[in-house]
Amino acid sequence: MNFDHLFSPLTIRGVEFRNRIFSSGHQTLLAEGALPSEAMAAYHEARARGGAGLIITEATAVHETAYFNAALPTGYVDACIPGFRAIAAAVHQHDCRIIGQLFHPGSEIPAKREDGSRPVPWGPSARHQERYLVTVRPLPLALIEDVIEGYADTAVRMIEAGFDGVEVLASHGYLPAQFLNSHANQRDDRYGGAFENRLRFLDEVHDRVRQKLGGGPVVGLRISADEKTPDGLAQGEVLDAMEALDRADRFDYFNVTLGSSDTVGGAVHIVPGMAVETGYVAPFAEAIKRKTSRPIMVVGRINQPQEGEKILAAGQADMVGMTRAQICDPEMADKTRTGRLDDVRACIACNQACIGHYELGAPISCIQHPETGRELQFGTPVAAAVRRRVMVVGGGPGGMKAAAVAAERGHEVTLYEKAPRLGGQALLAQMLPGREEFGGIVTNLAHEVAEAGVEVRTGVEVSAELVRAKAPEVVIVATGATPFMPDIEGREDAHVVDAWQVIRNEANCGARVVIADWRGDWIGLGLAEKLAREGCQVRLCSTANAAGVNVQYYTRDLWIAELSRLGVEFIPYARLYGADRESAYFQHTASDEPMECADTDTLVVSYGHQSEMDLSDALAGWEGEVHSIGDALSPRTAEEAILDGLKVGSSI
Repeated sequence: MNFDHLFSPLTIRGVEFRNRIFSSGHQTLLAEGALPSEAMAAYHEARARGGAGLIITEATAVHETAYFNAALPTGYVDACIPGFRAIAAAVHQHDCRIIGQLFHPGSEIPAKREDGSRPVPWGPSARHQERYLVTVRPLPLALIEDVIEGYADTAVRMIEAGFDGVEVLASHGYLPAQFLNSHANQRDDRYGGAFENRLRFLDEVHDRVRQKLGGGPVVGLRISADEKTPDGLAQGEVLDAMEALDRADRFDYFNVTLGSSDTVGGAVHIVPGMAVETGYVAPFAEAIKRKTSRPIMVVGRINQPQEGEKILAAGQADMVGMTRAQICDPEMADKTRTGRLDDVRACIACNQACIGHYELGAPISCIQHPETGRELQFGTPVAAAVRRRVMVVGGGPGGMKAAAVAAERGHEVTLYEKAPRLGGQALLAQMLPGREEFGGIVTNLAHEVAEAGVEVRTGVEVSAELVRAKAPEVVIVATGATPFMPDIEGREDAHVVDAWQVIRNEANCGARVVIADWRGDWIGLGLAEKLAREGCQVRLCSTANAAGVNVQYYTRDLWIAELSRLGVEFIPYARLYGADRESAYFQHTASDEPMECADTDTLVVSYGHQSEMDLSDALAGWEGEVHSIGDALSPRTAEEAILDGLKVGSSI
């Protein structure tokens, strides 16, 4: 496949972009003291060096009322200029363009301030915001004027720092969209009522920014083509607004997405997970493109260069946002351009370490490529001072990463896996409904192992005797874990199976199934969906206060919606106690009161894992160097296993 469209240049307002691939604005949590940092510059430089045509930096506060969280970069003070200048210089040296994002969340405020107090949620009109449960304070006219001035002044600082342009963030129900939305905007002054009045805030933001910047820099707009939520902006309303802006020659491009931060259902489109079809926003972008004369950018699960080329070739957009694709593989663009498609590390939309880290208040990363967000520490592999013989035992994600990194650094690495193929628990994950894409992690890491020159031996179980016979200098134990089965009173009279048996189709479950879910992770949700789709009546009993608490919330919320449609019953605060032929018994984790799930045919136990430590125990006292990683060290997730692999592979 050729990529003539993807790698053709594009000019917007005199600024030429070398190709049609961009990284859309996304919060990295790499700011320091609410200012751009060295780590942020290194992060963006990695994608510029890797071949992106455009970097749009993360949402930047334009006014003191634009508080979103403590890590949001502040653009309304001159102190931001040196940090932005460093980012612009880092990106420009690789022939990549950079645009800064101008942001005011309005009432969409998810976090408390650093002192623990709640900020004031400002908006066009008083209302009760559903998702963040805040009461909105109407903006007085004088403050509206100050905020508009803040957009312009922040833009000036970014251009002074060397940016090629700015982008007004009006997507996802943020402040400009709140003014445009007749449900959120109930004002009776010149900013409310008729369509023209509700569009006025956006008009004036553009005009003031353009007035202060002059005719040179690019001024773009990010917009949700449909907010996909009750009382949100619908597609027709957005089309009307884009046509009006186009007629008035406002904004140099439209950057199209979907969804709204205002509700749980709308927010899943902000970073759609693997259950969402790839490239699904493109038809919405195409509708705007047909109605306007502006260049159109589009985002939304464009995770492979083939998908981006298809969208461009169909004329649905002029640039494609491949943001998570470049979080997962910063070199994706150059690998594609130079014909190295097999080397592209494909994003699997797990959301665990990109937007998932934001949820945790941690800097951005990627479970497959933990070097992301850690560029200053791991961005450039360092050759080993002394070549050593390394034995990696276990071919799951952690073992594969450790082997690939160690071999890339020059060590002689042999990877042993007792199963017939590499992959570990990731092979189980991909067997659940809607999780097929998770298998990409195996494909990607296995390719890295092969490219690094690792010798792979499958179907071999490693013992301490084999280690001594092979005499490696370093052993990395990545033997993983097995399902943990707790003591269950009455188990001998009940039909009890473990999660792995169900996933592998090794258990014959009855019609009425209870799942005891201790971890609150993808396994419990996946089992519930699998069994419900097979026709079972399913009750998902979670030890936590809600199902899926350890799944990133955009992924979880969409999953919960689907399970609800399938008729799954959710029972929280449930500690497994016992079972018999007809019931499963739990205790309420807060009150210790008994809870009975009567009429149960099968109890499926998903109670986490226990480390496989036989080899590490057997090597105690061995004269060589031993490292345990991943679940063999402590049962966690693929993210920790791969990060462990990176750290150990980089240190030996």
